[in-house]
Amino acid sequence: MLQNASYLIILFHIPTTKVLFTLILTLKKHMLKVPTEKITWNDKHEKGLSLGDKLADTVATGMGSWKFIIIQTVFVIIWMALNVVGLINHWDAYPFILLNLIFSTQAAYAAPIIMMSQNRQSERDRVQAQDDYQTNIDAKCEIEALQLHLTTIESQKLDKILTLLEELKLNNIKVAKVIEHKIL
Repeated sequence: MLQNASYLIILFHIPTTKVLFTLILTLKKHMLKVPTEKITWNDKHEKGLSLGDKLADTVATGMGSWKFIIIQTVFVIIWMALNVVGLINHWDAYPFILLNLIFSTQAAYAAPIIMMSQNRQSERDRVQAQDDYQTNIDAKCEIEALQLHLTTIESQKLDKILTLLEELKLNNIKVAKVIEHKIL
């Protein structure tokens, strides 16, 4: 807050920056008009997801985690240990055909679910890139408008300086003539 106040004090002390100060106030007012709860591209994307899409993303996130790998590893070790060491009942004896069938079924369902999630991620990235591009275009237009306005201000200042120099030159000529007339 103090930083802004020091800028305001500097701007008010320099007469040539009144136009710049007006421009800054106009920009601040424009920025304040932007809704506080702007809907982002991610919000739009999330609202468009169906229950199946959300479920696929959750499954893909879960299967791509260390927690899943550790749990599955522990499950396999326990499965094998119970079937190798099991003295009474071997429900899936070595070479663990039932375990292989479970993993094949898991892979058959996991692959398309993960692909669906990756396709949605690609679409989300494309939408984000488009939104970033539009933001860059808008920023470029605003910068060009500011540059044009600053160029106009600079031209006006230069014209005023030239006018003041001409007046000063004319005043010096008049003073020189008066001095010359008084000397003669």
